Amino acid sequence: MNIPTKKLISGFEMPVFGLGTWQMGGREERNPDNNDASDIEAIKRAIEAGITHIDTAEMYAAGHAEALVGEAIKEFDRSNLFLTSKVLDGNQTYNGVLSAFDRSMKRLDTNYLDLYLIHAPDDSVHISETIRAMNDLVDQKVVKHIGVSNFSVKQFEQAQHFSNHKLVVNQLHYNLEIREIEKNGAITYYQKHDVMITAWRPLQKSIILSDGAEILHEVGKKYNKTPAQVAINWLISQQNVVTMSTMRDRKHLDENIGAVGWKLLPEDIEYLREKFPNQKSKSDVYPLSDKLW
Repeated sequence: MNIPTKKLISGFEMPVFGLGTWQMGGREERNPDNNDASDIEAIKRAIEAGITHIDTAEMYAAGHAEALVGEAIKEFDRSNLFLTSKVLDGNQTYNGVLSAFDRSMKRLDTNYLDLYLIHAPDDSVHISETIRAMNDLVDQKVVKHIGVSNFSVKQFEQAQHFSNHKLVVNQLHYNLEIREIEKNGAITYYQKHDVMITAWRPLQKSIILSDGAEILHEVGKKYNKTPAQVAINWLISQQNVVTMSTMRDRKHLDENIGAVGWKLLPEDIEYLREKFPNQKSKSDVYPLSDKLW
């Protein structure tokens, strides 16, 4: 199927649902026992099913996830894909960003990125230096768009202040259970300021499917959809919100793709927003900070 896209007023456009690659090839380090062939096949299968957005990062398996993506996409038309990668905190000096980008390009075996993100704030390097490197990559036409990940609104505003190019994305921890960006007003801010939110961990490692089993089944019956499909659709039915998921087997892939191409009614979005159990006002992985540079 064709995955729908969302478009900002600025003209930036990206798919509403993509493939994440966290834990493909390992976690922070490469896992020598990982079944690389299986991960490559999973990426290929996702693309064949219609997924075009592939999200990765130099941090994932110490760069090996990028290499797996690079191998998987060789037989596909690069112009039909939307590739995102991220520069790790620790590599955010001007030269550090440029060197990290070059390494990512070699592993991905591509000559440009559709989207390059600052993976997380690094208070050891002033954001103006990091942004200067990101801007230069756009000016050199090796990166089409830039953005950030895990930035608070105040951090985002400061990053944008130093950027000549629009920051089009903030990749944030957001789902039916993790509501930090609702509680602190960030989601409203990004919607108002024409910025896309890429929600990571949409199913909270499947915890959502057990914690919210009753209400997800209730809403799912109305649409003839599974709990996972309802949880993902709850995200992508909202203005300026897209998401992604790591999908290593065909069953998981097929089910999650069934979350796109339809939309929850506004009253059901609000019903889930209000009634979903075990809501948390802070990310349990990366709580946002307003610490500036």
